[in-house]
Amino acid sequence: MNLPNKLTVLRVLLVPVFIVLMYLNAMPFHYLAAAVVFIAASVTDWMDGKIARARNLVTTFGKFLDPLADKILVISALAVFVDNPVINMSAVPLIIIITREFVVSGMRLLAMEDGVVIAAGIWGKLKTAFTMVTIVIILIYMTVFCDFGLDIGEAKDMIRTWVLGTLIWISTVLTIVSGAVYLKNGWKYVAKTK
Repeated sequence: MNLPNKLTVLRVLLVPVFIVLMYLNAMPFHYLAAAVVFIAASVTDWMDGKIARARNLVTTFGKFLDPLADKILVISALAVFVDNPVINMSAVPLIIIITREFVVSGMRLLAMEDGVVIAAGIWGKLKTAFTMVTIVIILIYMTVFCDFGLDIGEAKDMIRTWVLGTLIWISTVLTIVSGAVYLKNGWKYVAKTK
């Protein structure tokens, strides 16, 4: 297994560590620790692709696992936010994002029957990058207001509702747009199954 694929596998292995840290309320600064782990996992996403292209180590396994690792990381974080009383995120964006991921993954499977591996396109990469940045911002919010106990009164709730909520919905819209682009470009593989 080459280095980019090892980094991708590492990203998947960091997911359970992130989840445990998010729920480890007895540990001081557990949101900060979770943020560090999430950022480290996100950096592997940037590094694996950069190394694979620079060293000509792009593999079919990497094209398949890299977007899957991203999905696992992002969906896990958003699911934790839905369950977290500090963020109190609506489940609707998560449901839309999961639905899109199932549709795109299904199309990828159909394309693989023809021996084609559909790599992430620019819209998919933009969606992933924006969503990861949004998750990092949410983790910073949790770190500042929970771990460090900063109290700015009602402004804290306004930041959560308007800033974080807007970022989540922008991520959701990018998810829908990137899913539509995948459907448009990959519909020929679906049409063959009729």
